[in-house]
Amino acid sequence: MNRYLSLIRLAVVSLLLVGPTVAWADAPPTPAPVKAPEFNSGDTAWMLVSTGLVLLMVPGLALFYGGMVRRKNILGTMMHSMAAIAIVGVQWVLFGYCLAFGASQEGWFGWSEDLLGLQGVKPSDLFPTTTIPIYVHCMYQGMFAIITPALISGALAERIRFGPYCLFILLWSTLVYDPLAHWVWAIVADPITFQPDSVGWLGKLGAIDFAGGTVVHIAAGFSALAAIVVLPRRRGYPQHAIHPNSMVLTLLGAGILWVGWFGFNGGSALGATPQAGLALAVSQIAGAGAALSWMLAEWLHRGKPTALGLASGIVAGLVGITPASGFVSPMSALFIGLIAGLVCYVAVSFKPRLKYDDSLDAFGVHGVGGFLGAILTGVFVNELLVRNAVGTPDHIDPGSISEFIKTSRSAQITTQLIAAVVAAAYGFFVTLLLVKGIDLFWGFGTTAEAENDGLDLSEHGEVGFDFAGGTIEEGPDMVMQEPRSAKAPPNGGGRFTIIVEGPAEKDLMAAWSKLCLPDANHPPEFRALYPLVTTVQGKRFRFRGGDHFDVRGHMKRLFEAVLNTPVQTHVEE
Repeated sequence: MNRYLSLIRLAVVSLLLVGPTVAWADAPPTPAPVKAPEFNSGDTAWMLVSTGLVLLMVPGLALFYGGMVRRKNILGTMMHSMAAIAIVGVQWVLFGYCLAFGASQEGWFGWSEDLLGLQGVKPSDLFPTTTIPIYVHCMYQGMFAIITPALISGALAERIRFGPYCLFILLWSTLVYDPLAHWVWAIVADPITFQPDSVGWLGKLGAIDFAGGTVVHIAAGFSALAAIVVLPRRRGYPQHAIHPNSMVLTLLGAGILWVGWFGFNGGSALGATPQAGLALAVSQIAGAGAALSWMLAEWLHRGKPTALGLASGIVAGLVGITPASGFVSPMSALFIGLIAGLVCYVAVSFKPRLKYDDSLDAFGVHGVGGFLGAILTGVFVNELLVRNAVGTPDHIDPGSISEFIKTSRSAQITTQLIAAVVAAAYGFFVTLLLVKGIDLFWGFGTTAEAENDGLDLSEHGEVGFDFAGGTIEEGPDMVMQEPRSAKAPPNGGGRFTIIVEGPAEKDLMAAWSKLCLPDANHPPEFRALYPLVTTVQGKRFRFRGGDHFDVRGHMKRLFEAVLNTPVQTHVEE
């Protein structure tokens, strides 16, 4: 017994002696003090490049939109995009950046006197939670602010005045874009860990928008829809097909947009990080996937794949991946792209049936694609990628739920849906009021005469492409211009004049003018003649080419049917 007691005493003494040592060994090490982020030249260099890439998207958008309108509107349409650089670029520096990223006022908007005109910012000041200067962050985010209202112009192309448009994008950027950017992206640094802490109310809610699905695409797309509701359709739409003037420009613009999107999404990591590489990779994958699905859908549906469809598919995929680009795997990105291309194609295909005039499919691609992308972000978001993005340790138990995904994937999808609906509703109703107010007090839309002349001449006094001495000629399926005398005598081989005899000159000209109206019922003979007509003077119709015999026959049958009187035609070389 004594021997057992001795063993017990020895064991107790051993535990007392060893226990503290074991406990000390198992205790977690004292964490190293966390340092505030310091300036990093590599991160800053990447953000400088990304800023340039996003700015490149603006002329890319101008080419993309410019190629899709009629030739008489190409310059005016491109001006809508390029003017945003001047107007929003100044607004952003003066007070837009302050409203979006200033000290949060209860999560609704920002306000910091130091950010007004950047007057209180030093070149060495870093943006919270990053290693880049505030100047660089301001310019990078300013590119987003510039291109977003320019996207809206695609829904209103060919039928709005330039002055009211300039006022609209200034007000829209201030009242819609800046608050939305604050709701989603405004952050502060945690004073202990220096990790990002959302202060905008949608960010606090847990909404994920890596590069602008809600702030840029949903806001612009649904704002475009509101403007479509207020303003009248283009003359002749949808009765007459309105064809693009240059798919070469549109494809070139789509390619430039694709390149710029690498900065748009990749730069949203705010540094040269692995997450930036992920965002760049999935952007490429989703863009390719959507281009493929749109092209195949159009091929099966319409019998031929078009260049316009391919370009639209590229943009649809890039729009769809934007909110998810930093948080999804490559295969998830492929699924998002394939789905976005197909859904946006269906949305655009229904436009003629619904008879709303979304001129260049701003709502069908950006509104629908952005909303879809926001929801699919919740569907495909990768928890591990989210944790890595905020510096959370990787050794969390597999069954745990990350800080961003509060309870379950379905809850995150619900959060994404709430954020998407909020962005869509806010953009729609504020834009509805803005466009209606500007239209009442200034007049937003063009007159019938100005629309016939085209925005290039009526708004800017220029032409995008000066062909045939400045005259603007349209194809047979396009909205027609009223006839006018040539600005310069027509020259060149193959030209001839048809003289119409029989009807009175005033009756002849009245009939021709009526036929040239966009909403007129154009007989086949007129559609065959119109692309070849250069000038009309009295009873003399000057043609730039064509078979003399066929043209004479078309003229005779056309005017006999319209005027119900015998007509004779003869050729004057």
